[in-house]
Amino acid sequence: MSQTTILSLFQYNGFKSKWDALGRMGRSPLQKQNFQGLTFWRPFGTGGGNGFSIWPDFSTFGLLTVFDSEENANKFLETKPLKEYEAPATRHSHVLMHSIKAHGLWSKKEPFEPTVKYDASRPLTVITRATIKPQLAHKFWRYVPSVSKSMDGHNGLIYSKGIGEWPILMQATFSFWRTGDDMMAYAYKNQKHAEMVKKTRELGWYSEELFSRFHPFEIKGDLIDFSID
Repeated sequence: MSQTTILSLFQYNGFKSKWDALGRMGRSPLQKQNFQGLTFWRPFGTGGGNGFSIWPDFSTFGLLTVFDSEENANKFLETKPLKEYEAPATRHSHVLMHSIKAHGLWSKKEPFEPTVKYDASRPLTVITRATIKPQLAHKFWRYVPSVSKSMDGHNGLIYSKGIGEWPILMQATFSFWRTGDDMMAYAYKNQKHAEMVKKTRELGWYSEELFSRFHPFEIKGDLIDFSID
């Protein structure tokens, strides 16, 4: 059995669809349900732009689920509660991934279990998640917009989005790269990103943080336009 993580994104048009999607943040169809092999899940909203953003994007919502096997992950994609997310969406995508490496905690848990070895030539996805210390939130949001903007048009970036469980203080990013080498080039050669890493170490913005890398192996849907060979 190989742990499988699904990052699902749903795009909505129209006031009612967006309002209902916002409601699912607090009253998810997954609540009080038992799904075989489900070990961790979080609903989330998204921010404007492609990374951390203080401004919400009320057209796009998502769901993170982690299963103990590919089989159970695929079974979940056919369940009625998930269809409640999909049915009103104009576009959606489910990115199925195997964890390469993760360090840190998410709500005091370690949700991702590494199951595959890193291959720099394969597509790579990254999830970063942090709980920002309230007393340092204003400093964090002073620096982060320029870092997010530095991702625009970066070589090899397929898709990126700021995601979050709670505005301002519980934030995350999801990015999808054509290859691991493309991501590494951004992470270690981009000046703005390097400055952000330095500031994080200096100021200790986070009370909890997690960094995780995955190899995506399948995309279902039409929101993220990329074919994995």
